[in-house]
Amino acid sequence: MSLISILLTSIALSMDAFAVSITKGMTIKNITTKLAFKIAFFFGLFQGGMPLIGWALGISFEGYIKAFDHWIALILLSFLGIKMIYESIEGEDEDEVALDIAQDNTQNNFSDNDIKIKDLIVLSVATSIDALAVGVSFAFLNISIVPVVSAIAIITFIVCFIGVLIGKQIGPILKNYAEIIGGIILICIGINIFNEHTGFLSNFIDFFK
Repeated sequence: MSLISILLTSIALSMDAFAVSITKGMTIKNITTKLAFKIAFFFGLFQGGMPLIGWALGISFEGYIKAFDHWIALILLSFLGIKMIYESIEGEDEDEVALDIAQDNTQNNFSDNDIKIKDLIVLSVATSIDALAVGVSFAFLNISIVPVVSAIAIITFIVCFIGVLIGKQIGPILKNYAEIIGGIILICIGINIFNEHTGFLSNFIDFFK
């Protein structure tokens, strides 16, 4: 897996968390650097941890399905990418449900200038489920998992930190497009992995020559 693929995968996986971070930036008053750091830290931690768990689960079955690894990566990443795009268009993302729960708890029981740890955990888990499935595909690609999950965690932290700070200004626009862009990137990564293993694009081009 190339460095560019790792970076693009990291960006794609961070888009759900980025969208929620923007929403939190819109709904929490008096956003501070400390609070933005707190939100971004949780999202980055879970977004990096979930692929590691998925990789640990998938590595157990590597020997049985090694010949089909590129198909698994293509199907998983494409499915998740289409899912992100569909949910963004339909406006029924499960992350929004988790967000509503967290917002209700915050509004009913706590100051609207902060967010409770429990709510952050709910949001972090909700936005990192897709990363768990992507981690399973990593198990079949013969890659060093530590640099990959580290990149995912760091990039997620950065984009979420920025997302919180800019949420009030341009949140409604970025929120929808972030998930669509993330979905497209995941699909492209899946196709690229499949092509690296099979060379189908080259064969396809040669077919029409």
